[in-house]
Amino acid sequence: MDAKLLKSTKFPPEYSKKVDMEKVNLEVMKQWISGKVIEILGNEDDVVIDFVYSLLEEERIPDPKKIQIHLTGFLEKDTPAFCKQLWGLLLSAQSSPQGVPMELLEQKKEELRREKVEAFLFFP
Repeated sequence: MDAKLLKSTKFPPEYSKKVDMEKVNLEVMKQWISGKVIEILGNEDDVVIDFVYSLLEEERIPDPKKIQIHLTGFLEKDTPAFCKQLWGLLLSAQSSPQGVPMELLEQKKEELRREKVEAFLFFP
């Protein structure tokens, strides 16, 4: 780990909050992570996706700063935004009873609602 990089990089204030991975539904987060990495890289890179998973799984309380520094070589300029969004979702997930971020639950509800509306419009 590059201590100089840790000191010289500016991190968002959210990173001062800890996440207990035992309170997070990692399977749901993995779906979001793989979708986001594919979106950033423009293709499915299992090595990068699995690397993100391993960074979250190796410690009960992961360090978001280390995660961001480790991912910079892969996600380059998109790393800070990805990590900030990921950390926000993890913080939300740990405070939810199901371990799922509220944002993702809302997104899923909206998706299902839209599907119902479309089904109704096409098959009244």
